[in-house]
Amino acid sequence: MRLLILGGTNFVGRATATDALARGHDVTCLARGTKRSPPHGARHVVADRTTPEAYDDVAGERWDAVIDVATQPGHVRSAVAALSGSTDHWLHVSTISVYADHSVEGADETAELLEPLAADEMGSMEDYGHAKVACEQAVTAALGPDRSLLARAGLIGGPGDLSGRTGYWPWRFAHPATDDGSVLVPVDPGCRTALIDVRDLAAWLVHCAGTGATGAHDVIANAAPLADHLATAREVAGHTGPVVEVGPEWLAGHGVAQWYGPRSLPLWVGPEDSPGLASRPTTRARAAGLSPRPLVETLADVLAWEGGREQPHGSGLTDEEERELVSAAAERSS
Repeated sequence: MRLLILGGTNFVGRATATDALARGHDVTCLARGTKRSPPHGARHVVADRTTPEAYDDVAGERWDAVIDVATQPGHVRSAVAALSGSTDHWLHVSTISVYADHSVEGADETAELLEPLAADEMGSMEDYGHAKVACEQAVTAALGPDRSLLARAGLIGGPGDLSGRTGYWPWRFAHPATDDGSVLVPVDPGCRTALIDVRDLAAWLVHCAGTGATGAHDVIANAAPLADHLATAREVAGHTGPVVEVGPEWLAGHGVAQWYGPRSLPLWVGPEDSPGLASRPTTRARAAGLSPRPLVETLADVLAWEGGREQPHGSGLTDEEERELVSAAAERSS
């Protein structure tokens, strides 16, 4: 196949280009490339998608499929306007954040969506789901449902995840901050998580480009209670020290954030979001060829990627914060 990837230099786009090249496909990546280049073997078309001439170098060519990872609606609107006549198949990497309600367990692709963002650019990450709805609508309006695939991915992880959501827990269990090896963990029975390896998402996208799969697909994997995820991370790290369990109220009272970012415990989210985020059925995606690897493999590979860093990428508690909170938890129980 001749594939045009709009992106191809970072995380999902790069993994997709890498997978396609490994299968012997002809890959072109259109990206600014200001920080990274596409993987070796891909043709790199340098372009700024905010400019009117962004697609001039590729619009006159014929593509078996176009794969886009964009989040800004303006980028997608201009892309489909320039390229919808150059391909019979468009795959857009979207997100399950497009859904209006995440409290319902087992909701599928027919669930209600958020209102689309009218603007071409997000004002903040609070607009993320709305922006992706607008991206989806731009794709389907230009190509129709019979020529487009919407990959509504859940949490994407694996080697290269700079957010720290994948890497923090195996890294922390492998690098306890305390003398006795204690590690602080959230205890929230209602919290569930799901993680799809970026390499599995990439492989599925390339497969679907070849089969011509269309429609909306929820693409998640390894749905499980957060406690099970943490147990797998602990197993991967070979941790045998104490596990210090604290509840949501205690964590909130000590200024510990949810999900990701500084002074957080990654992957921990409240019950209003957890069921829908982690329990959406993947019937459509699996029927279309999705075959995710087990969580233990992803976390082992991420731990190897994180290596001996003093702090994992992106998220979690610093060693000083970890020691402070473990000490506070010990005082509470004494």
